[in-house]
Amino acid sequence: MLYNAGLTLKLRQLLDEGKLRFVFQPVIDINQSTVLGFEALMRGPEGTPLERPEELLRLAKSCNLGLELEIAACKGAIRAFADLHLPGKLFLNLSASSIVAFSFFGGGALLHCAVDVGLPPSRLILELTEHERVEDADALRVAFAALAAQGVGLALDDFGDGRSSLRLWAELKPQIVKLDKFFVRGIHLDSRKVQVVRAILDLCAAFGTPLVAEGVEVAEELAVLRDLGCHYGQGYFIARPLERPTANIGERASAVLQSSKISVMPNSSPRPDIADTVGRLKVPVPTVCATLSNAGLMQLFKNHPELHAVAVVEKHYPVGLVNRRAFVNKFAQPYSHDLYGRRPCTLFMNATPLRVEASATIDSLIPVLSGDDQRYLYEGFIITEDGRYAGLATGESLVRAVTERRIEAARHANPLTFLPGNIPITEHIRRLLDSQVPFAAAYFDLNNFKPYNDLYGYWRGDEMIKLAAQTIANSIDPSQDFVGHVGGDDFVVLFQSEDWRRRCESAVENFNVRARALFDATELAKNGFESEDRRGFKTFFPLTTIAAGVVHITDGQFISPEEVASAAAVAKKAAKESGNGLYVGIQPRLRVVTSAAS
Repeated sequence: MLYNAGLTLKLRQLLDEGKLRFVFQPVIDINQSTVLGFEALMRGPEGTPLERPEELLRLAKSCNLGLELEIAACKGAIRAFADLHLPGKLFLNLSASSIVAFSFFGGGALLHCAVDVGLPPSRLILELTEHERVEDADALRVAFAALAAQGVGLALDDFGDGRSSLRLWAELKPQIVKLDKFFVRGIHLDSRKVQVVRAILDLCAAFGTPLVAEGVEVAEELAVLRDLGCHYGQGYFIARPLERPTANIGERASAVLQSSKISVMPNSSPRPDIADTVGRLKVPVPTVCATLSNAGLMQLFKNHPELHAVAVVEKHYPVGLVNRRAFVNKFAQPYSHDLYGRRPCTLFMNATPLRVEASATIDSLIPVLSGDDQRYLYEGFIITEDGRYAGLATGESLVRAVTERRIEAARHANPLTFLPGNIPITEHIRRLLDSQVPFAAAYFDLNNFKPYNDLYGYWRGDEMIKLAAQTIANSIDPSQDFVGHVGGDDFVVLFQSEDWRRRCESAVENFNVRARALFDATELAKNGFESEDRRGFKTFFPLTTIAAGVVHITDGQFISPEEVASAAAVAKKAAKESGNGLYVGIQPRLRVVTSAAS
């Protein structure tokens, strides 16, 4: 962008006259529910093209006033912060060059400015921005050492938004690291971001550095960060930048931090297993060269009856695959031995076999199962390492491995409804029990679903299950309540909402009304349908409805997720038998077992 001389002159006047404006956004201590400090953010004159800090910085860079602008902004922010008598630390955004400039003569210019307005240097935190432009890390480390000797702190800004961030973290040893807002926004909806933040918190523990999560915009994000153990938070949900901010945490953020309810984490995919790669399917078998005769290959198969195939390898590179059954069938034909015995084995090989790197994941081969070329199922496939031959694998072993992965995935997320499966359900119950918060475990199950499925077929049955999932999900508060799909027509809801009874009643009532649309007019007229019972006899069944058994858990009634699941299953059975649609079980308190000696 080109700037005219008028704007350049305007910037010069702003710097000379000290007319930059500043707003301050609080950084809060999530664990203590207190304000750690405030980040100073520069602004130009209101209603002018230079009001936005981005424009100020662009203009300053274009006319070689970047360093002067940053230094003026830093000093101006210190004076404005002191005038407001705000508590805690003052976070100042600075580039590497500005930090190095401030470090000259022991940081005198910076320290004098702070001392002149009565602000101890120990309350200053310099945030390093623009990691990608740090060209001299050694000079920066020396600069920080000089400033740290005077009590000034260092923060690494926007961690995760730059290739050099981790290196700088290790080299500069900052007092605080600020996490890039990309990993915070929507964290309550993205399991990958949850895993990233967990990993970064592990780094924080290793380096002894607390983490500030920037960009917190909704209550659910703050709740997840709190439960993950994040140290500090900043963002619009907590407070917007203001010229005169309050010194206390706002009511919205305070309510989240003080709440005893645990957050509902997004459903996670199966944890990747490093060993779960194609390499584990490898079977080391002999190889043959392209010059081996068919007669020689036939003798090899006779000597090794366990071989399902052999690879043809030239200079460690697999050029083809010969399947045992196909080869033996062709070579057993009349006159084949005389005609082809001395010819090279490449005559009967598959020159385009399936080749897979040993490091490839099992999941990456799922598309192969639905591909047009299915020869690998009977002839197997070649496993390579860096393109070189490593071994063979059978199609049967691949199908089995993929099936196992899909079963594992189904335990995390039901493939029909995409709701969390058994493993996330168990994990969430464990979190609830560990937090010792009261909650209600509701077990939903369809009445007369199997005969319905037998009558109308699996497609209509799937629609009924998806309707149940949708109706239940619509009845809960996703910020407090967790919905899981155990399998088939069984669902579990873990309520933290106080009005859980009303929500269960609403789910039952709405499903029973909407499920009628999945019946034909004939069955609706009879208010039921005929289908086979479990013994194979024709029986009349009422229309499909839903039942919910609920157990309200308080005061340490249960120790393990299995106990909670069992109690909810008992309540579900009672709900189905009662015919009322909802049954709330009353659980006895745990007995305290004492020894005979006592």
